[in-house]
Amino acid sequence: MLSEKLLNWYQEYGRQLPWRGIDNAYFIWLSEIILQQTRIEQGRSYYDHFIHAYPTVRHLADASEEQVLKSWQGLGYYSRARNLHAAAHHIAYDLGGTFPSTYEGISSLKGVGRYTAAAIASFAFRLPYPVIDGNVYRFISRLYGIYTPIGTNQAYKEFEQVLLQVIDRERPDLFNQAIMDFGSTYCKPTGCNCEGCIFRQECVAFREGKVALLPVKPLPVEVKERYFYYIDIHWHAEGGEVMLMHKREAGDIWQGLYELPLHETATPLTEEEMRGHIAAVLKEWMGSEPAVLECRQTLTHKLTHRTIKAQFLQAKYDIRPPKIPQKFEPFQAQETKSLPISRLIDRYLSKL
Repeated sequence: MLSEKLLNWYQEYGRQLPWRGIDNAYFIWLSEIILQQTRIEQGRSYYDHFIHAYPTVRHLADASEEQVLKSWQGLGYYSRARNLHAAAHHIAYDLGGTFPSTYEGISSLKGVGRYTAAAIASFAFRLPYPVIDGNVYRFISRLYGIYTPIGTNQAYKEFEQVLLQVIDRERPDLFNQAIMDFGSTYCKPTGCNCEGCIFRQECVAFREGKVALLPVKPLPVEVKERYFYYIDIHWHAEGGEVMLMHKREAGDIWQGLYELPLHETATPLTEEEMRGHIAAVLKEWMGSEPAVLECRQTLTHKLTHRTIKAQFLQAKYDIRPPKIPQKFEPFQAQETKSLPISRLIDRYLSKL
């Protein structure tokens, strides 16, 4: 029986993780949101930080969005942090601090999709909902010889029906942990030891020599390039160096995070074009050109559907510029360390 073999394997080889074997739905929810599109090795330190900084859902709800974004800094996909904060406020103040205990209630939380709802429902409340992540898709597609391209609604429903027939309804939490661990540590994308696999007799892909062909992946999404010209505008004041920062607004990447003043172009500029173009932009923004304008760094930052080509320039003014656009905020250099910023900006600032 699939579930029995999986659970026996898991008992001997399953990973010990701090969010397993607990029934604190709030902590389990935190771990699942943090681990979305994040490696366990990276997510563990963030999980530890969050449960100590925000030990209850009320602590998280009462924190400011900037505090939560700062705690999240470096994990990427910042909409997860904003959704986490909004959902915490909903639980704390609309639900009286009680975490929803049904699949439907969990699914209603902002930022919670099918996988996350199933994970929380099974891990926290022992409800028989199967989890379906990349590891599960890979294992089940090979085991049963399923060629439906993954990542579609059709595939999710098809795999869900298969798993609903084999999930251990008494121990759905352990079953889900076992199947993810098996896919992650044994039935790997490449280099898996099929000869030693406990499921080789049942595995359609192994029997037909098609392990490398499964799962069938959807067509890749087109990745577009964006051209960012960040301008490190600063001057010396009585209290030390002052630099300008800008808080990104809704409707684009990195909403709510701070960054250097940004000028974006539709196409890349040559170095000569860039110097003249940015000098003109600075004169429009600040009322005068800087004493020194120099190129500092060129960085590339890859997102799921975008590649950011970022050029960093430093604009030095001898004194405070004649005008400062309202969208820019002046900060002492040391104050920027407490601001929530994107990994790209952090890479630049850390080298200064």
